Amino acid sequence: MAEAGSSGETRRAQAAAAQWLEWDKNPKTSHMVKQLVAKGNAEELQKYFGSRMEFGTAGLRAAMGAGISQMNDLTIIQTTQGFCRYLERSFNDLKKRGVVIGYDARAHPSSGGSSKRFARLAATTFISQGVPVYLFSNITPTPFVPYTVTHLKLSAGIMVTASHNPKQDNGYKVYWENGAQIVSPHDKEIAQAIEDNQEPWPQAWDDSSLDTSPLLHDPYTTINKDYFKDIQTHCFHRNLNKATNLKFVHTSVHGVGHEFVQSAFKAFGFSPPFAVPEQKDPDPEFPTVKYPNPEEGKGVLTLSFALAEKEGAKVILANDPDADRLAVAEKQESGDWKVFSGNELGALLGWWIFSCWKDQNRDPLAIKDVYMLSSTVSSKILRAIALKEGFHFEETLTGFKWMGNRAKQLMDQGKKILFAFEEAIGYMCSPVVLDKDGVSAAVITAEMCSFLATKNLSLSQQLKVIYDEYGYHVTKASYFICHDPKTIKQLFENLRNYNGKDTYPKTCGRFKVSGVRDLTTGHDSNQPDKKAVLPTSKSSQMITFTFANGGVATMRTSGTEPKIKYYAELCAPPGNSDPEKLKKELEELVSAIEEYFFQPEKNKLQSKTE
Repeated sequence: MAEAGSSGETRRAQAAAAQWLEWDKNPKTSHMVKQLVAKGNAEELQKYFGSRMEFGTAGLRAAMGAGISQMNDLTIIQTTQGFCRYLERSFNDLKKRGVVIGYDARAHPSSGGSSKRFARLAATTFISQGVPVYLFSNITPTPFVPYTVTHLKLSAGIMVTASHNPKQDNGYKVYWENGAQIVSPHDKEIAQAIEDNQEPWPQAWDDSSLDTSPLLHDPYTTINKDYFKDIQTHCFHRNLNKATNLKFVHTSVHGVGHEFVQSAFKAFGFSPPFAVPEQKDPDPEFPTVKYPNPEEGKGVLTLSFALAEKEGAKVILANDPDADRLAVAEKQESGDWKVFSGNELGALLGWWIFSCWKDQNRDPLAIKDVYMLSSTVSSKILRAIALKEGFHFEETLTGFKWMGNRAKQLMDQGKKILFAFEEAIGYMCSPVVLDKDGVSAAVITAEMCSFLATKNLSLSQQLKVIYDEYGYHVTKASYFICHDPKTIKQLFENLRNYNGKDTYPKTCGRFKVSGVRDLTTGHDSNQPDKKAVLPTSKSSQMITFTFANGGVATMRTSGTEPKIKYYAELCAPPGNSDPEKLKKELEELVSAIEEYFFQPEKNKLQSKTE
C-alpha cells in the first residue's frame, strides 16, 4: 500500500514540475527543474514539488531556490496574486489606497532570487491589476513597512525579508491595514486565494514596465523624513545627548540597519555611533558570523567588542539584518562584557519609558489609560512594575503580531500604549510602529544610557535598582533541536497523559507543579472553568507550568525552526534580594524540566550549542 502512495506522490510531484516548466520564466530556476526532471530523481522532485510553502501568520519563510516549496520568482508571483485577490475582496477602495512593499539585502545568485527582485515582481503583479504600489527604491528596515501602512493609510504592506535566518532563506511578511502583522483567519484565507490563483497573470512577469507606471510611488524620502520626526517625540534629553561623553558601537550584522541607526542618533542629538566597518554594509553572504542573529549572544558580537575596546566605547548596540530586533552589551567594571537578555533589556526599557512618561504627565488620573504589553513567554517584570505604579499590563500570545493587534485595539479605545516587548530581543518603544523596531529601540536605549551616566549609573546597576524596587525576576530560556515532528508531538502528548490519560504532571523532580495552562488544547487549571483566557491553536504546541516556588516555565514549538523552546522564570517579591540564591534555584528547576519533561536522551534531542 505504502508503495502506491509514494508512487502517487511521485506522479503528483512530476506533474507539478511539468506545470512549473510551462509557467516559470526565470532561466536559472527553470534550468534547475529541467535537470531534476531529466535525472528523474524522485526524492529530489518530492523535495521541491511535494508540497507548497505554507502561508501562515508570519507569511512565508523558506530557502531560495526552484520549486513550489521554495522562494523564487514564480512562487512570489503566485503568492502576490493570491494576496491581491484577497485584498480586492476585503477592501472596496484598494485601488485608491494601495499597498507598500519593502525589502532587505538578501540575494541568492545561483537561483537568481533576491529580496529586491521579489519586491519588484510583487509590485508588478499588483500594478497589473490597477493597484497603486508604494515600493521603496532602496533597502529599508522591516519596521518602515508597518509605519508606512498606517502613516499613508494604505490597505496592506509586504516586507521581503528572512530577518535573521541563514543566508539561503527569504521571506514574505504581511501587514494588514491596521499596521500590525496579520492574524487568523487572514492567513488561511490568503493561503486559499494563493491556491486558487496559481497561473501567472500575463503582465506579472514584465517588471520592465514597472518604473514608468503612473501607479508606482517611491515613499523612501518621505518616510525617511517622517519616521525620524515621529520618533523624536520620544527624545526627552536632547541636551544631555549632545553633551554626553559616552561612546557607542553599533553593528548592523551585514544587514540594513547602519544608515538608519545613524539617522536616529542624529535625530536625538547624539554624535554618530562607531559602526563596525566589516559589518556595516549589507552583504547577503554574512561573511563574519556563523548565524546573523544577535540573539545568539557573544559570538555575533566579537568584532563589536574589538572596536569598542579600541575606541573606548562602553555600550554596544546590535541589530539583526532587517533591523527589527536589538541586542545590547555593556562593559562591566570587571572589564568583562555583559550581553543583556531580551528580558533584562525589556525591564530597563519598560522602566525608562514609564519614567519619561511620568515626568511629562503630572495629571494623576492619566495613568488609568496607560498600558504595557508583553508576550506570555517573556518576563513578568512589566506586570510587577504595573502593579506598583498603577498602569495596566496585559500579556498576549507569543509574537508581535498579537501585541501589535492588541495595541491597535487599545489605541482605538483611546488608551495610551507606552511599550511592548518579547524576550526574543523585540521592542516596540513607539506606537507609530505596531511591531518590533530595532532602530527606535537603539536610540532610546542610547538616551537611557546617556541619562544614567549623569547619575553615575550603568545599565547593569540600574537593572539591579529595578529588581530591588519591583522584585527580582531571573529568567533562563533555551531550546532543543528536533527534526522529527512525530517525536515533538509525542513529547507533548506524554505531558498531557503523564500519570494516565488526561493528567498533567503534579511534580517535576523536587518541584511541585501548582498550575498548568495548555494553549494547544485550551485547558487552564487556574481558571474557575478550567478554560484558558488566551486564544488557543491546535497547530502549535505550548504548555505553561506554574510551580509552588514562584517559578513559571513554558515549553513550545517554534513556527519557523525545528526547535522545542523553553522559557523559565522565578519571580521574587521586592525585598527578597538574594539573586544568587534565586539563580541557583532556577538552574535546578531548569535541569529538572530538561530531565523529566524533555527527556533528551530518550527523545534523541540535540542541545543548543553556543
